[in-house]
Amino acid sequence: MVIEMKWNTILFLGITLAINAVTSSTAVSENTSSLKQNILQSERNYEVNSTIQSEDGDIIDCVDINKQPAFNHPALKNHKIQMEPTKLTDSETETRKEAGHEHSGNTSSATQIWQRSGSCPEGTIPILRRKPLKKDGETNQARKKKPGFVPHKHQQFKEDNINNNNNQPNLLYANRSMAILFAEGFAYYGAKADIQVWNPHVGEDDEYSMSQVALKSGTRRESEVVESGWAVNPSVYGDRKTRLFAYWTVDGSVNTGCFDLICPGFVQINNEIALGAAIYPISNPTGLPFQITITILKDRDSGNWWLIYGEKTLIGYWARDIFKGMGLYYHAVTVQWGGEVFSTRMKSHPHPAIQMGSGNFPDTISGNSGTMKRMRVAVNSQTFTRPIMTYTWTDEYRCYDVYYRKEYRDDDPNLYYGGPGGFHWCI
Repeated sequence: MVIEMKWNTILFLGITLAINAVTSSTAVSENTSSLKQNILQSERNYEVNSTIQSEDGDIIDCVDINKQPAFNHPALKNHKIQMEPTKLTDSETETRKEAGHEHSGNTSSATQIWQRSGSCPEGTIPILRRKPLKKDGETNQARKKKPGFVPHKHQQFKEDNINNNNNQPNLLYANRSMAILFAEGFAYYGAKADIQVWNPHVGEDDEYSMSQVALKSGTRRESEVVESGWAVNPSVYGDRKTRLFAYWTVDGSVNTGCFDLICPGFVQINNEIALGAAIYPISNPTGLPFQITITILKDRDSGNWWLIYGEKTLIGYWARDIFKGMGLYYHAVTVQWGGEVFSTRMKSHPHPAIQMGSGNFPDTISGNSGTMKRMRVAVNSQTFTRPIMTYTWTDEYRCYDVYYRKEYRDDDPNLYYGGPGGFHWCI
């Protein structure tokens, strides 16, 4: 009897310990989940009016336009939203006249997947809900470009300034590789291009591949940049989808730098386009090519840099006041079109397997490579013209190359760029 009571006691204690262990484990799991939710909520620095669940897994938050993250920027505390540029310029008229001719061919415009699942009401803007960072200890540094003002170890360049004559663009970094067309020599107030959309392979989570239009000012070490296009960027978006992006920095991404609406700076006024959302459809080598049209234009009256999607869809603007009273506060000194890939292992062995553009080298016959058409600049005015004083540059021509085909008479010049990366002979 005594023995039986002892065994019952032992059995009871064992069951109690097991229940406590399960309860403790569940509590830890719940606490961890709660902590993650709190972190995500703290990153979501806005109030949500309504939510749209996209068929591709994205979540779009509809946020009051007057309570968007932009107004958390110290320079924008008392900012009054500008709902459209002060005036539609001659450049807008030219753009629309060209559109009928340029878009009558075999290239179609891409849209965003989430738009098939709903829309944000008037008076709100769509904000892509950020996915949790994949690695413990990561911070908002993963949400911006890494600074990279160290020149290539095999090359020495003079520090860039607005009067330089060495025909080198402001971005020649050790941790990224570019294949670009760039224009210098004037005061630039805008730029645009039709950009063919692809989904290049990106190997590691901290690497990216993008194609963009960029306007810049200042030195390489303290460059002010506004740019937009498409990107495959796992560290920012948590996946390898091709997404529409906008980016800015006032110091070469050393301390500042922001994709989309992740941090304050960009003021959005559009309720139909979500920065960071996935683009669809994507070009296919055996199917139709698809493109997005990106225009960045400075409003000469307000000084704001407007971002325009397609031919006339105003997404919003980078407010003049976020810049330093120099550089982009007034105008850009460099315009850049083309591809950019990033890796901490760039220009080293083994070379990272990051594709640029479509992953093919420039293809002037079938166009199955990174391709841009209708490149334009606004020089000393707001009228778009074809760029002059242009130059091509590639950091690693064995891995990524660029070809600028200049046409005469009425034909537009085209830019072809890209490559597969990953070759041991890249350097």
